[in-house]
Amino acid sequence: MRREGGAKETVRAGDVVWFPPGERHWHGATATTGMAHIAIQERVDGSAVDWLEQVSDEDYRAG
Repeated sequence: MRREGGAKETVRAGDVVWFPPGERHWHGATATTGMAHIAIQERVDGSAVDWLEQVSDEDYRAG
């Protein structure tokens, strides 16, 4: 997982992660480890999420 402008953070099974509203972040599996997550969020103006651009492999690996 990585928050925009921050360093990589390792998330392990059972961890709980919280992002404040509007914080840009990304997360996903590694080449050798899968990932699944459950997201709980409120709707703002009828929308629960704003999907942004796809993160490049270079940006995903950076940090």
